[in-house]
Amino acid sequence: MIHVFNYRDKNYIYDVGSGSLHECDKPTADYLKAKEEGADIDITYLTDEQIREAIEDSEALKAQGLLFKEEIKTYPMKSNEVKALCIHICHDCNFRCRYCFADEGAYHAKRESMTFETAKAAVDFLIKNSGNRKVLEMDFFGGEPLMNLDVLKKTVYYAKEAGVKAGKKFLFTTTTNALLLNDETITFFNEEMENVVLSLDGRKEVHDAIRKSVNGKGTFDLIIDKIKKFISLRGNKSYYVRGTFTAKNLDFSKDVLFIADQGVDSISMEPVVTEIDDLQIKTEHLPAIEKEYENLCEAYLKRHEEGKGFNFFHFNIDLEGGPCLSKRVSACGAGNEYFSVTPNGDLYPCHQFAGDKNFRMGSVFTGIERADIREKFKNSCLFTRKKCENCFAKFICSGGCSANNYHFNGDIDEPYETTCAMMKKRVECAMHLLAEKKAKKITEN
Repeated sequence: MIHVFNYRDKNYIYDVGSGSLHECDKPTADYLKAKEEGADIDITYLTDEQIREAIEDSEALKAQGLLFKEEIKTYPMKSNEVKALCIHICHDCNFRCRYCFADEGAYHAKRESMTFETAKAAVDFLIKNSGNRKVLEMDFFGGEPLMNLDVLKKTVYYAKEAGVKAGKKFLFTTTTNALLLNDETITFFNEEMENVVLSLDGRKEVHDAIRKSVNGKGTFDLIIDKIKKFISLRGNKSYYVRGTFTAKNLDFSKDVLFIADQGVDSISMEPVVTEIDDLQIKTEHLPAIEKEYENLCEAYLKRHEEGKGFNFFHFNIDLEGGPCLSKRVSACGAGNEYFSVTPNGDLYPCHQFAGDKNFRMGSVFTGIERADIREKFKNSCLFTRKKCENCFAKFICSGGCSANNYHFNGDIDEPYETTCAMMKKRVECAMHLLAEKKAKKITEN
């Protein structure tokens, strides 16, 4: 399978089987789109010479295994070894964000915090079920994890000690809205957290319209200086600032660039996943969003050319190395290698299923009780997602988010098409950036 696309004045051919990306002229692009993709495109303007050159060039690449290469369909080998837990250390929050999938931190249940005893049981569950894995991950999530900081700290120290005894190494991540960041917490994060995710939606007016405090006021002024201070002290350790765009800020490239201007060099800006009507991303928004990704792509490239580059999560793809094929088709691992743990110790496939009793899989105290749910997620992969079969981005996307698929289509194997459309555009932009950086010999800052 090939994918022929244009990015403004550039034309590209992406070969799905080999992962090769080629820049080409417009006649070649139009010819291949019409003949190989069956696109309804006028090629009557092409001369016999242009057609001959297009055929010869494509055949030469084919002979090198760089075009029309047969795709390998290999089902992933999945074990029952657990590698990571998302620890819901606190089902409460000091923000009241309108789009929050977690019901403002409460997950459609009572507000509660995890006890240290439950957290210890989660650590023990992970070690016990990790098999031969030597590196284990724990993500502290909420609600707002810093509202239960004491237990979070105790859990980290316990996990490190228990890991040494078991011959395991723990890597920790915390997601926070930054409101409770202070010198002590920053020091702890920099000493113990492999990664830290801080939430900021962008410009003050955008952020404050959605991310409000419990008293209904905007939170931008309460957190921006804390985020800046954290970054200034983080050094070379991993972090990223994560924003969410909605139908209210379809000009989200301005928010990404605003965040970058605050001294942030690692950024993610995710499309909202919600059914709230005035915030939801809808089909009619897609043309504007696709244009905005291009706007961001151009600004991103320009900043890299100027030596002011930053890392934007959705523009990161690797066509020359990257994950092996098995990992590319495995989906995310939720419900099999990865679980979320609610404050009472219940196990769910991931944080987006937490609280849905249909997906309660067991408990850290009793183990996996719903083997049927685990088998469903274990067997799910790119090749069980039939809509992905003819998608050029399938080996990059791996079939999308199981939770989003389920919440919008009722089936973890039924991709959510609006998200798919945005993903495809991001991938095209990322490919263009790869080509431009290589052509202009731009290295990562």
